[in-house]
Amino acid sequence: MDKAKTITKKQLPDKANRHKLFGSVEPGPKTKPSEKSQMADLQNTQEDFLFDLDAVGISNVKHPITVTSNMEPKSQTTIATFEFTSSVEKSSKGTNMSRFTEQLQEFHRKGFVINLQALKSFTKDLAERLNQKDAEIKVSFPWFYERRGPQSGLSGMNHADVSITVNYDIVAGFTVTTSLSSLITTLCPCSKEISEYSAHNQRGEVTMTVSLAEDFDDEATDWKEWLLEAAESNASARLHPVLKRPDEKMVTEEAYENPRFVEDLTRLVAADLYEMPFITKFHVHCRNEESIHMHDAVASITYDKITDDKLEG
Repeated sequence: MDKAKTITKKQLPDKANRHKLFGSVEPGPKTKPSEKSQMADLQNTQEDFLFDLDAVGISNVKHPITVTSNMEPKSQTTIATFEFTSSVEKSSKGTNMSRFTEQLQEFHRKGFVINLQALKSFTKDLAERLNQKDAEIKVSFPWFYERRGPQSGLSGMNHADVSITVNYDIVAGFTVTTSLSSLITTLCPCSKEISEYSAHNQRGEVTMTVSLAEDFDDEATDWKEWLLEAAESNASARLHPVLKRPDEKMVTEEAYENPRFVEDLTRLVAADLYEMPFITKFHVHCRNEESIHMHDAVASITYDKITDDKLEG
């Protein structure tokens, strides 16, 4: 009969002594004030600090937000990355960084739905909280939307990467820039033309950055939906999260019927953005991850509808 094994338990020092073992020491005497009103405030020092600063603030702030859309799901919670800044004149040493996150928490408690009205209110309030003449907020997040298979109707979730930048200036008012990056399929026209059969295709990415008109109302028009359609409708085919065989047949045939060079795609997307009345300026960048080359193919267009139209006219 086997004898039961005896387990010898190691005797450890208590937790306080373990901490001492690894370098912890007793607190020393405290001589500096602990009341905020008595503490030195270096950032509010007033002196000639040589240069004005264009932007000072915090970035890479992760926070949950609520996003609304005309597409399903019409309301969703996602994770956003924030950047908050303001300018600082040379007479001031710096800014109070905690005020940025205090402001974010206040808006979060009220229910921070990411729309232009809320972001404009946030930016103006932030400038006033910082006692500055301007402030800027940039928020980036994945936006999810439902996509159904063209034949089966089976649905799943696609997503596009979205960002919104709102700048407030006490004199100039608000400027709003938005961006959307969408993945699509392109099929090579040259490959289709020279091959006896088939043609190579690849996944592409369309990134659009647009300036919105001053009177744009995102409650009446969902700019995300419009930019997504500009990217997807001009590609060879759309991407789908769920494809059955009948869906796959339709998608691959659609791609074959709509071949696109990266140059073609860029110009076609630009044409759609040009026709959108609420966009004043745009930048389109398209990239194809070439399936038979080691390189990517890229193309871009920048167009200011106010300035460039005058020059061409």
